[in-house]
Amino acid sequence: MSGVKSHRELIVWQKAMDLAVLTYEFTKALPKTEQYGLTSQLLRAASSVPANIAEGNARYSRKDYARFVGIARGSVVELETHIELAVRVKLLEQSAVASALVLTDEVGRMLNVLHAKLVQSDNGFAEEDQDYLPSP
Repeated sequence: MSGVKSHRELIVWQKAMDLAVLTYEFTKALPKTEQYGLTSQLLRAASSVPANIAEGNARYSRKDYARFVGIARGSVVELETHIELAVRVKLLEQSAVASALVLTDEVGRMLNVLHAKLVQSDNGFAEEDQDYLPSP
């Protein structure tokens, strides 16, 4: 696919890693009583996104890759939901998670496009699919 040799070259994977790092940072502010509850759920969902992108990229078929991208998309929505819940129950301030919410939207949109490209019958990405090409 368009010369991408490693998941590390995928901009969507890089942004998903940034999102996971942001999540680890803001969960430090959660109370210890949430360690096995919301904190755990947030961290698991956040780490699942880049992990599933990477695993899908390593698969031998586009169908498998698309399946893992779909799982990653589900994890993005799960993460967004847990973040919103933490704000609604006043465990986190909206300002503390604003950049993470912007990134969940961006990564989600990128995963939607990647999934659509993977399920298309053509063999590769078009020139305009810069989100999936190596970073400069």
